[in-house]
Amino acid sequence: MIRVTIWYEYVQESGELREEFLPKDMSKEQKAGFQEFVKNISERIRSVYPHGVMGTVAEHLKTCEDMQVTSVNMYMPEYGLPDQLLNETDVLIWWAHVAHDAIPDQLAEKIRDRVWKGMGFIPLHSAHPCKPLKALLGTSGSLRWREGDFCRVWNINPTHPIAQGIPESFELEEEEMYGEFFDIPKPDDLLFLSWYRGGEVFRSGCIWNRGYGKIFYFQPGHETSPSYHNPYVKKIIENAVRWAAPVMWRENLDCPNVLEAPEDKYRN
Repeated sequence: MIRVTIWYEYVQESGELREEFLPKDMSKEQKAGFQEFVKNISERIRSVYPHGVMGTVAEHLKTCEDMQVTSVNMYMPEYGLPDQLLNETDVLIWWAHVAHDAIPDQLAEKIRDRVWKGMGFIPLHSAHPCKPLKALLGTSGSLRWREGDFCRVWNINPTHPIAQGIPESFELEEEEMYGEFFDIPKPDDLLFLSWYRGGEVFRSGCIWNRGYGKIFYFQPGHETSPSYHNPYVKKIIENAVRWAAPVMWRENLDCPNVLEAPEDKYRN
């Protein structure tokens, strides 16, 4: 059984942004404007995702008999990821957007360390500049973006396990445009490439290995676009969970999986 934890901000969906999640250098007027933005967009999000941005993904993964799914958000105690839950997670899915800086550096470092020990990490869409991914990749994750446009996602690595069951390409009628240059280290493998009517292209499905862990970044998933209802998007995330799940790499490993192995077991 793959233990999957889905983490998401819940800031925009909640319609209320707590004071402690706002940048400290914001003026009173800026804070008021941002609060109004969050309040207004929450209604749009609920019209697309009645059960929340990640609710549709969670509902799909819960139908997979080999997965045990837990959904948490930043408004929960310890930002939704207490040590016990994080230590019992095989694959962590991460969706974030407007409150990246609110995540404590210590939590990002714990996630990085868990990936080094074998936990899979799947940051989605606007998680590209989140603290855990930047800690793992060492780059800013910055990119070009603009409002929604038609998107065609090309499957450019059809033999990869994550690409199984995905056609040569599929269409998203509306998705936020992410374009190059995408400030990431060269991926260990590139699985998907997105094209927009504006002419932009984007490396929308990238994988890296870090320590004993696997990372898969996947771009579709803007909060007011119905991308997570698309069956191919859901299938890609499902495949990615199975690919990223930790596996035993030594026959004589005397523990259930790599995540629970003593650190010094692999050092000379």
